[in-house]
Amino acid sequence: MPLPFIPETITVHLGPPGSDAQNVTLSFPDYIKNVASSEIYPTWPESAIRANIYAQISFALNRIYTEWYRSQGYDYDITNSTAYDQYFVQGRDIFDNISNIVDEIFNNYLVRQGSVEPLFAQYCSGTTVTCDGLSQWGTVALAEQGMSPYEILTYYYGDNIDIVRDAPVSPNLGSYPGEPLRLGDANEDVRTIQLRLNRISANYPAIPKIYPVNGFFDQNTENAVRTFQQVFGLAVDGVVGKATWYRIAYLFTAIKGLSELSSEGLSLADVTAVYPEQLELGMRAEAVRELQYFLAVIGNYYEEVPILGSIDGIFGQETQEAVIAVQKLFGLPATGIVDEPTWDQITSTYLSILKALPPGWEDAVPLYPGRFLLEGIRGDDVSQLQTMLSTLSTVYPEIPEVPVDGIYGPMTRDAVLAAQALFGLQVSGVVGTPTWAAIASRYMTVVNGSRTAAEQYPGQALRVEDGTGGQA
Repeated sequence: MPLPFIPETITVHLGPPGSDAQNVTLSFPDYIKNVASSEIYPTWPESAIRANIYAQISFALNRIYTEWYRSQGYDYDITNSTAYDQYFVQGRDIFDNISNIVDEIFNNYLVRQGSVEPLFAQYCSGTTVTCDGLSQWGTVALAEQGMSPYEILTYYYGDNIDIVRDAPVSPNLGSYPGEPLRLGDANEDVRTIQLRLNRISANYPAIPKIYPVNGFFDQNTENAVRTFQQVFGLAVDGVVGKATWYRIAYLFTAIKGLSELSSEGLSLADVTAVYPEQLELGMRAEAVRELQYFLAVIGNYYEEVPILGSIDGIFGQETQEAVIAVQKLFGLPATGIVDEPTWDQITSTYLSILKALPPGWEDAVPLYPGRFLLEGIRGDDVSQLQTMLSTLSTVYPEIPEVPVDGIYGPMTRDAVLAAQALFGLQVSGVVGTPTWAAIASRYMTVVNGSRTAAEQYPGQALRVEDGTGGQA
């Protein structure tokens, strides 16, 4: 799922939801200036004004990010009904000091620590109406006591909030990709649907889980889409058109409570691989291969965890011993079975290792970034992949050189396809853990001045056999 952004414009419905009222579209800063000038007084202490504007910005962004109204079929982002949203008066005068403050902070918003969505910063007057969130008149008293805007906000919303600053500004085009998603598609929009359907299935177990969550619209994804459409009275075609997309978006937001002050939140788990099933001794599965990769990395940074000798997709004794070691290390029942808490601990530990590596960590095999890389993806992890491929191209003529621009385009895809064919991997053009591990190990061998034998790791940070077995 994309990170929040500041919309260039916002469309306001001048009445309660569903009413026959006019819609007006204006710039997001102008909207916030209007709301702030309508709801608070310019004579209040500046700390109180700023605290209120932070809440107003975050509330509006939550409505936009979750597509609360558009996912229900409305053609607007927010209403001016104070029973549901914020007070907006078309054509009103704007106070100069409020206008100046909004110009300064309109692209800053509140988040709950550990979450990415803008906080549903519920608030009320604190006099005629009270609520669980911020009291607008109460902010005045706190500001007069010398509290800063952030201290006022934590007073009402808790100590676990952060202010995201300088968020990017983008057109408010809606999340629907514009074309239906169907069997055979592969992109981040497919991955978003897979993640959302998996979360919805926890409340509606008739919807089958999708694994792996990799952005490939495969048969499992189509089956889940068909079941969702059947459960919620949509045309059952297995295709994610606009109606299905927004129905999924609405249910996902409602189930996670993303438009509530007590939101479940969108955490790292919502944008990384979803736990697929219980894994135990004797199993053979791609999920086991992914588990083994994470364990191998953890074993190189935690001496309590034995280092695996191979990544082969077979849950053997060695894998079980590593699982038990992780469970003991983090206080989980030492069963050797990978249930959901164990999977979450292993993946979160891997990601914490990835995050903690200092810049310029050049003496270790680059670690898998935690997401599938495929055409259309952008980011630093794509740049790292391109760097490795370009280096390998100096030794392996079969691999074409690629520009290091952070964009997974056709040239990067062709280089990945060549590397997969050369190293005996599934030739898919998609980089999962086995492909990344194979490329990274050979890259480090080249960097260190020698060329590794096929299927062998060079023995730096990730001391395991490739064990690709023809997978991505």
